[in-house]
Amino acid sequence: MKTGEEEGASRRPIASRSSSWAIGMSAWLAHNGATPNGISLLSVVFAGIGAALILLTAHPIAMVCAAISVQLRLVCNLLDGMVAIEGGKKTKCGPIYNEFPDRIADSLFLVAAGYACGLGWLGWLSALLAALTAYIRVFGGSVGLPQDFSGIMAKQRRMAVLTAGLLAQSLETPISASRWSLIFASVIIAAGSLVTCITRTIRLNRSLERS
Repeated sequence: MKTGEEEGASRRPIASRSSSWAIGMSAWLAHNGATPNGISLLSVVFAGIGAALILLTAHPIAMVCAAISVQLRLVCNLLDGMVAIEGGKKTKCGPIYNEFPDRIADSLFLVAAGYACGLGWLGWLSALLAALTAYIRVFGGSVGLPQDFSGIMAKQRRMAVLTAGLLAQSLETPISASRWSLIFASVIIAAGSLVTCITRTIRLNRSLERS
């Protein structure tokens, strides 16, 4: 059983966790029988919907709906932890549901974006580097260090860039058949994730040397 201090060290700092809407929504969900693991799985559903919209059509409305799907995925990522911790519904298998659906959701969105802009390899590269940022973070926790959520392209920033890219694409599509907005977003995510992997590894190495 983790102590409160250990839970805090392995929990991503999110400012909106203290917002009134998040507190109210998580309390409502906990009271009405929602489980944190179910909410985590719902994030994959939203990612699947968003990925399908990105892949199957270039319609501006579809791009806006895909951007909304990205944000709904993040809302699920916020509320699952709040229902688990603040709502008192933690489970022993909770860490699995906390991590695995995130990796699936990231990959669905990023690979879809890559194929949608005609650069499938870029989507796979983005997904791989995004997964590596999480691997380095979790590895640090596995050797007894606080999990490191730092970096220029942590999850919230990846999804912010993707959301901006999708909204920009919704404006680009009516005037051009190009996909420069999605290409630009995918390049930023891949490059930023690479830098994040490097900086987290350096921080991890220094922390281990000091321990």
